[in-house]
Amino acid sequence: MVGKLAAFSLLATAGPAEAAAPQGPLPQQKAALFPFASAPFPYHGPRPDDGTEFMDVAAGDRLGHTSPRGGVYYEDRTYSDNRVLAALPQGFDLRKKAAIVVFFHGNNATLQRDVVDRQHVLDQVQNSGINAALIAPQFAVDALDSSAGKFWEPGAFAQFMGEASIALANLWGTRTARNAFQSLPIILVAYSGGYNPAAYVLAQGGSNNRVRGVILLDALVAEGDKFANWISHYRRGAFFFSAYSEATAEGNGEVEHMLSSHGISYSTGLPNSLSAGNVVFLPSADSDHDGFMTEAWVSNPLQWLLNRIPGYAR
Repeated sequence: MVGKLAAFSLLATAGPAEAAAPQGPLPQQKAALFPFASAPFPYHGPRPDDGTEFMDVAAGDRLGHTSPRGGVYYEDRTYSDNRVLAALPQGFDLRKKAAIVVFFHGNNATLQRDVVDRQHVLDQVQNSGINAALIAPQFAVDALDSSAGKFWEPGAFAQFMGEASIALANLWGTRTARNAFQSLPIILVAYSGGYNPAAYVLAQGGSNNRVRGVILLDALVAEGDKFANWISHYRRGAFFFSAYSEATAEGNGEVEHMLSSHGISYSTGLPNSLSAGNVVFLPSADSDHDGFMTEAWVSNPLQWLLNRIPGYAR
């Protein structure tokens, strides 16, 4: 697919092509949409909450899913997009200490219209100083649905990240870079409805040995026990940051209570840095949920946060 992403040096997505790898920092930003076999959708399997089949509606040759808030969505329009945005910012250098930012979008979203054009996630990574690649899968297309699809399955996220290493190596310019990308630490970022796949990735995704930080941007809607459990087990080697408006204040409060009941401390102020061991809940009551990715306690909050992760300077 070409589309408007051509402005970001979109490459062909058919398959990895051997090319000359950069001899220094990447001279220009590269971004492409790649089809992934391990993408969250299409998904044919059970829902984790009650074991019923995700595709619970049949209308002739069409399969559909009943979303509690959106009604019936059909697979061919909502759950068939297996594309993943992969990007390397200008100045990225695989020879230096690097990371992978994995972004999970919210409801009523598409990668182009919302993640790239409206929320400026690609720009925020580029304009930060972090030496990090970006991976952003498409979930339900433009729908009121937070379903995680394949990411509900144990170990599925690790498989997904293996495929991400191939896509990023293609962007970098040589297949031999796959192993390097496969070993990079992960910064997991979720906005709004991205909470559901994020929770399951942390609970059973198979990559917690690589996750060095979790950033929730008005995203702690539910599944609080999974986030609290991850903090309890992994906070010594990673950070956790959740900023929230009134829309998700209750969910954040529940996790704060869970942590307090287990004697786990956290802060509620602006962090100077996000390092292993930091657990931060930041209220941003005056922020609008729909615009949280670009206007929260600061403009471009993801960029602000990525600039506060030490050790990955571009």
